[in-house]
Amino acid sequence: MTVHQVQKGAEEVFYEGNEIGILVCHGFTGTTQSMKPLVEAYAREGYSIAAPRLKGHGTSPEEMEETTYHDWIHSVEDAFQWLEKRCSKVFAVGLSMGGTLALSMAARYDKIAGVVPINAAIDIPAMENIVEQTDDRYIAAIGSDIKKEGVEELAYQRTPVRSIQNLLTLMTEVHDQLAKIHCPIFIFVSEEDHVVPPENSEMVFETVLSEHKELIHLDNSYHVATLDNDQDIIIERSLEFFVMYSNAK
Repeated sequence: MTVHQVQKGAEEVFYEGNEIGILVCHGFTGTTQSMKPLVEAYAREGYSIAAPRLKGHGTSPEEMEETTYHDWIHSVEDAFQWLEKRCSKVFAVGLSMGGTLALSMAARYDKIAGVVPINAAIDIPAMENIVEQTDDRYIAAIGSDIKKEGVEELAYQRTPVRSIQNLLTLMTEVHDQLAKIHCPIFIFVSEEDHVVPPENSEMVFETVLSEHKELIHLDNSYHVATLDNDQDIIIERSLEFFVMYSNAK
């Protein structure tokens, strides 16, 4: 059995703080590195944090190819259960497919007090075309869509086509779950995104049945907005969101 080495910077993060928990989910082919600025900011405010490394991520594309979207859901659920044992309320935050997974958690678990999707993926026609048109095992990398100069996302340099098929299935399932979301939701969307069409976030906003919902447009970031020019806006506004709904009944 092959033991896959975890890349430096891709490690999971579990931090025991106060009784408000923040579940932080990274994206497809990415790692916790893309979420570190948020994790560190939330920890400084005293929150308990669980930022899992999704199975098959942060090691090798070969290992990722062997995992399914069920494995990614289980990685997030295990982290949620860790928080649930320690916290009275849990918020879910996620980038890209991490946002998709956060939405899935909000649809299925009442204990999610609020959800913060950042460029969440629900429908990516370009990926459907890739799966239909290629016989290749891998395609070129999709990571590091960042406007800010000199910033790199720690992500795979190639993407397993089988994993894209799993992502497409996950997105379809979560799209069908959106109407089950009633908790407060704060949606961040980059105006220019070369991975996930911005219409995805608008679709989420229009479909969820949350009484409290807001769509925040990011004018100066591409897809990996958590590492981009609007990082401070995401941190500041999401922290306000946690305070606002931590005390709600």
